[in-house]
Amino acid sequence: MTITVLRLGHRPQRDKRLSTHLILCARALGAEKVIYTGMRDPRLEESIVSVVNEWGGSFDIEYTASHRGVIRNWDGKIVHLTMYGLQAHEASREVKEIDEPLLIVVGGAKVPWDVYEGADWNVSVTTQPHSEVSALAIFMHLLQGDMALQHEFPGGRLKITPNPKGKDVEIEGGRRGRGSAKTKSSEST
Repeated sequence: MTITVLRLGHRPQRDKRLSTHLILCARALGAEKVIYTGMRDPRLEESIVSVVNEWGGSFDIEYTASHRGVIRNWDGKIVHLTMYGLQAHEASREVKEIDEPLLIVVGGAKVPWDVYEGADWNVSVTTQPHSEVSALAIFMHLLQGDMALQHEFPGGRLKITPNPKGKDVEIEGGRRGRGSAKTKSSEST
């Protein structure tokens, strides 16, 4: 199953760190791409491309002006992470059985009703207010199990070797990372 994350309603002045953390979480736990809506933020895009170039792997970030076209034209299944849906541990059992591309929609300030209607599953992580980043991380772990924590990121300049007593960072000398990152923008709705 390929996973794309759709981040709704990015506001650069207010959501800069939150959106960055959400996108880094998506990448680290196995998403292939993030599409974001709201305000276009070239600095966010540059930051993510830089991470991919340094740390490796293949990951894309795309901007689109409206979520409607993404949801309407999605060729696969859609999960919307919300406080108001089915419990994540129950929904994930059904979702992980699909063999289609998966779009995980993560909200912003106010999620339009058409997102709830367009989703195949509205999924709640705890039915309590908390971070979009934690909801995404928990759901992706429920979906993939421990494999969510074991993705490979070839071609990076930097690589961490787990070390219980310190920092063990391998730096490939003299060359930039070979990660593959792309940005794309669509202003149409």
